[in-house]
Amino acid sequence: MFANGLSYLAIPGPSVMPDRVLRAMHRPAPNIYTGALHDVTRSLIPDLKALVRTRHDVAIYIANGHGVWDAALSNVLNEGDTVLVLATGRFCVGWGEMAEALGAQVETLDFGDTDAVDPDRVEAALRADTAGRIKAVLTVLVDTSTGVRNDIRAIRAAMDAAGHEALLMCDGIASIGCDAYDMDDCGADVTVSASQKGLMTPPGIGFVWMNDKADAVRGRKARVSRYWDWRPRVSGDEFWKLFGGTAPTHHIYGLREALDMIFEEGLNAVWARHEGLARAIWAAVDVWGDGGPLRINVKDEDARSRAITSLQLGEGQGDALRNWCEETMGVTLGIGLGRTPASAYFRLGHMGHVNGHMVLGLLGTLDAGLKALEIPHGHGAVEAASAVLADLSRAPGAAG
Repeated sequence: MFANGLSYLAIPGPSVMPDRVLRAMHRPAPNIYTGALHDVTRSLIPDLKALVRTRHDVAIYIANGHGVWDAALSNVLNEGDTVLVLATGRFCVGWGEMAEALGAQVETLDFGDTDAVDPDRVEAALRADTAGRIKAVLTVLVDTSTGVRNDIRAIRAAMDAAGHEALLMCDGIASIGCDAYDMDDCGADVTVSASQKGLMTPPGIGFVWMNDKADAVRGRKARVSRYWDWRPRVSGDEFWKLFGGTAPTHHIYGLREALDMIFEEGLNAVWARHEGLARAIWAAVDVWGDGGPLRINVKDEDARSRAITSLQLGEGQGDALRNWCEETMGVTLGIGLGRTPASAYFRLGHMGHVNGHMVLGLLGTLDAGLKALEIPHGHGAVEAASAVLADLSRAPGAAG
């Protein structure tokens, strides 16, 4: 009834694409052999490093997030190696499954779907590995299925306390450009991400950042497939090697514009914007939950993503609310991925090209949906969210 007009894709990726990115991509195919495309591509490298605050190298792949999972693992694992998976939802488990398909042995520490990684358990598991079987620890900064955010620095501290030499490999697919992350400071050896979430670019290109320790492990491998090998991509002594073949031409132009937008705003300001918008959403959910079944999946605010919020209603109610929002108001919410019962869960994506009025509109739509479907809920949620944004806008140093 009210859905005619501009729709709003409020899922946890692909995220809203800015007009600037779309316009940058709207061009004829460029010359791939010389000229402007080469210059634009090489300009991405320092900004991609700055994006995760690393002095180390980055490789670009024509791939989605699953592709860069595979790329990262293929460069550092041998068949028979053991990896330790720190599971806080579906996605780190999936990364472990990919390692298993490559011939690795997988051990899993399961922290459930609502809590962050406990560094003490990580330290104990690594201390017990006296033979050094574990070659890599796989974790996520944010798990897209649960909204759990992990403390990567604390995980590295636990590994150091155990005196273990395993690589720390971090999935930042749902979080880079949204949640604060400093790869070098937090001690990650490998970070992976992709274009379609905080980077506001269509799905299709992914990134692997690796430090010297990780590359030294790569150097000891007997064999890496020519396509996944990150070394030719990093050296880039010939342009085609940056992508293992033909460049993803239009994605390059789109990503260049997206990175320009991020650094024009300022990375700290981008993180602060996501922080504030997330807190407005949490304030609304607290009010709704006071008078009904709606709950945020993660109780501990420190362990909540600033890019995605997973919410729970009664069985069937999550699907009903999602359907109402899309069909009646033109707002698409994320499904309850990997949760049981799936019909009780839904997710809000508030990542990338999202601002205050978009989030208040999203919350107003949810409020109307709860009313229309007669799902019990507390009242005054949108008012609570608007108060958070008003307060934060008056804070010293608030982004304009």
